Amino acid sequence: MVQEQVIVGIDVGTTKICVLVGELDRDGKLNIVGVGTCPSQGLRRGVVVNIEETVTSIAAALDRAERLSGKKITSAYVGIAGRHIESENSKGFVAISPSHRDIVQNDISRAIEVARAIPVPANREVIHVIPRGYVIDGQEGIKNPIGMSGFRLEVETHIITGAVSSIHNLIKCLHKAQVEIEDLVLEPLASAEAVLADGETDLGVVLVDIGGGTTDMAVFTDGAVWQSVVLPIGGNFITSDIAIGLRLSSGIAEELKITYGHCDPSTITDDDMVDLAQFMPNCNDLVPRKLLAEIIQARVEELFFMVHEEIKKSGYDGLLPAGIVLTGGTAELPGILELAGRALDLPARLGSPLGLHGLADSISRPAYSTAVGLLLWGLRHTSLLLDEVEEERGEGSAGLISRLSRWLRAFLP
Repeated sequence: MVQEQVIVGIDVGTTKICVLVGELDRDGKLNIVGVGTCPSQGLRRGVVVNIEETVTSIAAALDRAERLSGKKITSAYVGIAGRHIESENSKGFVAISPSHRDIVQNDISRAIEVARAIPVPANREVIHVIPRGYVIDGQEGIKNPIGMSGFRLEVETHIITGAVSSIHNLIKCLHKAQVEIEDLVLEPLASAEAVLADGETDLGVVLVDIGGGTTDMAVFTDGAVWQSVVLPIGGNFITSDIAIGLRLSSGIAEELKITYGHCDPSTITDDDMVDLAQFMPNCNDLVPRKLLAEIIQARVEELFFMVHEEIKKSGYDGLLPAGIVLTGGTAELPGILELAGRALDLPARLGSPLGLHGLADSISRPAYSTAVGLLLWGLRHTSLLLDEVEEERGEGSAGLISRLSRWLRAFLP
């Protein structure tokens, strides 16, 4: 009998920690059986700045997820972001063995190893080496070269690196919370798993995940990631602008943003006022909702200007027919899609995780895209490993160990 498989995703965000427990049933459906969220402490712009506070937040979210799911969490796929993230594309090529001209997994692994051999400073570490596509004897556009014949195999990869200190501090927090890391996953790649369709990544699309402390973006073309960037701006900056502009505490400014915020002042009448007494009982002040929208609009326009600059750097400005997909908690602001479309001259849509079962109703919002994507990433890469192991059956333990080591070198940091 096939056992149900449990996969856990942990989104360690600037504003919240989210733990999701997914269970793959016998019918192949991913059921959400546990959800645990807790406000973040100890993180700034996606990076750990206080280990003990971060560990406490992670432990609280884990406890809630364990209580709801009834399962003990010992390992998880964990999201990583922060301004320290950098990426570049690299190519590697190898000659196919003269004893056989059919390409096997070992040839792919060798080509990826060559592509991976880029200069990496001592203070940086490789997080991902993602194959974008393959070329066999000059023939481009090949997604899976196994079994094809040729003399020379070339692979184009997208390599993502991060600061060693930031990576190791995050790992240390998870270990202190008694969680082993199955894989560290760049957060925009995880979000893409949850909200992008194959057709969009083939045509060309930019994913923009607007979190609290950072905005994670990734440009996809030809079915794979081409550029990934973490911008040092997010929803917390909007909250700060509101607090400064209206002389309010951050807590009240956040409530105002969530309850009455809008990105287009032109849709709000001059006499539309917000009574602050509902947030501060002893306050009789009124805030023009149009003024609130003007503050929000200014910061969001700045964000999309930065996104546009990164799209230009990618070389795909004007070449992304599938447009922009916004996700993350701040993407739920009213009017933000229209503003994105105007600022970037692209079709825009809201990205929410779909196709889930179990407790899916509680997490079918953009704010949970990264956490859901971590589950899907884990599911997909676990399936890849199982396929590799299946191919090695009959070749003995030496063949199995060889296959596992090649898979680890290809997909894990």
